[in-house]
Amino acid sequence: MSAAGTDAVLDTVAVSAARAGRRKTPRTPRRKLTFDFVSFVAVFLGLPLVIFLVFVISPFIQAVYYSMTNWTGFSPNMSFIGLQNFVKLFQDTTFLQAMGNNILLAILVPLITLSIALVFASMITVGGPSSGQVRGLKGSTFYRVVSFFPYVIPAIVIGILWGQIYTPSGLLNGLLGLVGIDTNEFAWLGDERTAMGASIFVIVWGMVGFYMVLFIAAIKGIPAETFEAARIDGAGRARMIFSITLPLIRDNVQTAYIYLGILALDAFVYMAALNATGGPGNSTLVMSQYLFRTAFEKGQFGLASAMGVVLAVITLLFAALVFLVNRLTGGKDDGGRS
Repeated sequence: MSAAGTDAVLDTVAVSAARAGRRKTPRTPRRKLTFDFVSFVAVFLGLPLVIFLVFVISPFIQAVYYSMTNWTGFSPNMSFIGLQNFVKLFQDTTFLQAMGNNILLAILVPLITLSIALVFASMITVGGPSSGQVRGLKGSTFYRVVSFFPYVIPAIVIGILWGQIYTPSGLLNGLLGLVGIDTNEFAWLGDERTAMGASIFVIVWGMVGFYMVLFIAAIKGIPAETFEAARIDGAGRARMIFSITLPLIRDNVQTAYIYLGILALDAFVYMAALNATGGPGNSTLVMSQYLFRTAFEKGQFGLASAMGVVLAVITLLFAALVFLVNRLTGGKDDGGRS
């Protein structure tokens, strides 16, 4: 074949290849709407979506509407007053103090609880001997059970129990007296200097065991070879926690921080059991307590609904802030997850 014929053949092949490349990829055939497929979507997608809309979204929309009325809660009559309730809230010094207490709890309770839980979890899983197989402290199962025990006690029982311990003639002052510390029957929940700190201790005491067990499960998912290599390289306990354990369980810490923050932004049960009146000078008053008092003692359900809306917005902003901080500190790139 001549050179001209060869070139013609090559051109023809090239044109054919180009046309074939421009052909659209055949579409995947649509799934047939069989009974099994429709029933699966209805049960596992449609039903949960309906329940979520009815029991979560709908009440929130109603609360937003009621927050713009002067509804008393015990009468069908109400008048639309716009944003007056919200203006009144942010001019109320008691509400602003309660909101400040909630924000303080949302910062301190997760930080203290998760720090203690992470240290205990590390001790139980990889805090044992510095040589040989990587393992936790001797008798770690006992520590795990004892630490988890407070979590199974209802929050109201914990609050009442510690309320009795903190009384002037309670167990705490008695134990301090046995070791030579005369507290002069100090009222731990009756003094502005100690009321909030004592309340935070109770919440941390009740929650630290659960999150310790959560972190133990997460740490056990990390290959032991990772810790062994770090130990061979001379990494100490603290360095292993901050450089290996914490980055690898970042997602668990993020989830735990959000859940604890939401608990702290509510904290109604603990605070109501420890100090039903809000403590001396409202030092332990939280928004949910003030909301309850406004609705059922003062009969101002419209204003109470506005408090609920503010609390919901703060909760959403808190969760968004935790996600943002996690991303800014590298959480998006760890393991390809955020």
